Amino acid sequence: MSTHFFLRRPSPTLYISPTRSISPSIAVNSRYLSGKPLPLCGSASSSMAAAPEKTTPCCKDRGVSSGGFKHGIERSASPQPLLPKAASNRTTAASSVPSEEDRNRGTAAVAAASMTRPVASLLESPPADSASSTGGQLMLRVQTCHPLDPLSPSEIKVAVATVRAAGATPQERDSMRFVEVVLLEPEKHVVAIADAYLFPPFQPSLLPKTKGRPANPSNLPPRQARLLVYNRKSNETSVWIVQLIQVHAATRGGHHRGEVISSKVVPDVQPSMDAAESAECEAAVKDYPPFREAMKKRGIEDMDLVMVDTWCAGYYSDADAPSRRLAKPVIFCKTESDCPMENGYARPVEGIYVLFDMQNMAVIEFEDRKLVPLPPADPLRNYTSGETRGGVDRSDVKQLHIIQPEGPSFRVDGNFVEWQKWSFRVGFTPREGLVIHSVAYVDGNRGRRSLAHRLSFVEIVVPYGDPYDPHYRKNAFDAGEDGLGKNAHSLKKGCDCLGYIKYFDVHFTNFTGGVQTIENCVCLHEEDHGILWKHQDWRTGLAEVRRSRRLTDGKIEAEVKLTGILSLGALQPGEVRKYGTNIAPGLYAPVHQHFFVARMDMAIDCKPGEALNQVVEVNIEVEEPGKDNVHNNAFYAEERLLRSELQAIRDCNPLSARHWIVRNTQSVNRTGQLTGYKLVPGSNCLALASPEAKFLRRAAFLKHNLWVTPYAPDEMYPGGDFPKQNPRAGEGLATWVKQNRSLEETDIVLWYVFGLTHIPRLEDWPVMPVEHIGFTLVPHGFFNCSPAIDVPPSAYDSNVKDNGMASKQNIQNSLPAKRVS
Repeated sequence: MSTHFFLRRPSPTLYISPTRSISPSIAVNSRYLSGKPLPLCGSASSSMAAAPEKTTPCCKDRGVSSGGFKHGIERSASPQPLLPKAASNRTTAASSVPSEEDRNRGTAAVAAASMTRPVASLLESPPADSASSTGGQLMLRVQTCHPLDPLSPSEIKVAVATVRAAGATPQERDSMRFVEVVLLEPEKHVVAIADAYLFPPFQPSLLPKTKGRPANPSNLPPRQARLLVYNRKSNETSVWIVQLIQVHAATRGGHHRGEVISSKVVPDVQPSMDAAESAECEAAVKDYPPFREAMKKRGIEDMDLVMVDTWCAGYYSDADAPSRRLAKPVIFCKTESDCPMENGYARPVEGIYVLFDMQNMAVIEFEDRKLVPLPPADPLRNYTSGETRGGVDRSDVKQLHIIQPEGPSFRVDGNFVEWQKWSFRVGFTPREGLVIHSVAYVDGNRGRRSLAHRLSFVEIVVPYGDPYDPHYRKNAFDAGEDGLGKNAHSLKKGCDCLGYIKYFDVHFTNFTGGVQTIENCVCLHEEDHGILWKHQDWRTGLAEVRRSRRLTDGKIEAEVKLTGILSLGALQPGEVRKYGTNIAPGLYAPVHQHFFVARMDMAIDCKPGEALNQVVEVNIEVEEPGKDNVHNNAFYAEERLLRSELQAIRDCNPLSARHWIVRNTQSVNRTGQLTGYKLVPGSNCLALASPEAKFLRRAAFLKHNLWVTPYAPDEMYPGGDFPKQNPRAGEGLATWVKQNRSLEETDIVLWYVFGLTHIPRLEDWPVMPVEHIGFTLVPHGFFNCSPAIDVPPSAYDSNVKDNGMASKQNIQNSLPAKRVS
């Protein structure tokens, strides 16, 4: 699966593919990236005026700079603390971990301000000097990490070591498993100060003056990490907040120190599963004697052929309550153990039921319910080169090269990207994958205009429509139960992009607390996107044409590309099921749906500290026949302000061309209209399951396409923070909106739910060709005219030989005359 957010010109592109090779993977443009090791904590003194980083072609050295995001993930926003405001500290501990990064840096920042201090206090100058506990002099400098930069490897190590040191006993420390260690994103005013004075885009004019003059703060509040920890011995889940303090002695060397700010056990929940747990589960099931005997009945004695996919148990009754950490594996079987790329998903094993205890790594329930013969080996099952139908790849495909002799049009400074008139920051979390921060557009004399604080995909749900076991319980929450970012893969393993590419590495913790780095996990590159705009004067025959690179026309596109291997079921000889499509003898692919939830923290024309957005719904109305419609042709757009959360629970309606506009209540364009951006739906659907379906208890947000809430830092995920085995119906978005908070002028968050109903075809086997779905954010009165009108014409080579391609002059003169449209 691949997901992309395109800022029309250069396009951030995210590539995600399901870890569970069984469900079609998906691609969403703009949220995921990949690259060589990069310092995620770049120097604040670096200048965007410097020459762009050196770029290289796709399949060569990866230390490059480019323009379209891709992020590899196997499987189909900022995490906020789950603690209440008055959460008590269970313990406080400090840990020091030497860092080679620190020794090389020499000195680092000591942040003296609290996260809760107001903007004015953060603008005050720090003390002239400060002494360490030993009396030594400390040098105070601007932090080298932007407040939104993902945690560096050294910061992850400090956070983990700090929490481990706080464990009461050696047994507690040894039992800690680190599900997630992420940056605790700071308050928005902290980001505003950093962007004004310390990091690109360096815009002090956006902030109010302090005491009659602009101030230049010398440091920022300390960065903090949020850790989600599972205790394998006690089966408890806890959330920790650790403050990361960088301290360097005036002499040589130095060390990092972390301090526990708060910790809390969260009752009655289970965190997402980890790949290490899945590997243990597979090994334990394959070693379980009753399972081996059941496979022997099916003619399989070589356990190297067996594939055990660990699916979360979901919640169907009290037996699935989170008091136990449960999985219900799905079984497949290969035909050749010496073929690493064989498509083992072509032989599903049905009739075997396994309930697995992930805490103790043991089978707790096992039934061989029905002997379903293994499907015969399908000769069309494989997809690797030379293994496809006929055994020979086609030979008439010529190479296609994308070249940029002058390099890319974007510039990258750490995680800050400037592209044409756009700017934004690249982030990444283990749960969401790619996150886009601080999206803005430089608009002539109006300067830098904000569009969004934060854009990400916060959940993917894939419910199946087959009532038979095990398919009825295939209802994966790919973000909340598994983690999109945690299942990312390196793009070094395969070039998903063409042209000149800037790669980013990402870092997160593994289950035991070590740092895992995925090189080339996010890539940034430019994409040609066909014609941007074109007009020919039919009188003169002259034409003007401009080509599009995503970003130019002010649009933000979110695109999902669905591809991957179907999740199949086995059939008895002569059996036919109406809930799927027969793919091969003994094989069928159940019908299913794919749903994506985009969370968009908007900031249309808002300066720091402003909350001036509202949402209106627009529908096309047909004028009734009569004196106002004597020709029976009249229709018009009718707007309705969505004043509260309950009013803003809406569905798509293509019959009325329904769309929604986020507007600034005080900013106007040259015609006096409020400036805004509209959300234009693409193809979409709603969940087809009955409202009483068990999975909808955990996914009530799928019942509607649009939800709108005022910003709240602890409202990040539509199904709540812990959807795995969640017994609480409607937790998350469907519960938050019951507060019915006002939306008339506030900090708006859009939650857009879009999906696709997949009725499999034979042509989807063995790997489904890409299907596209998504939506677009389009300027609506935001600009005074087309923002793409100043794009220069494309350069043509007038000396191109006549090889089937026309010259520039021939192209223009051969265009047929068209009326104005």
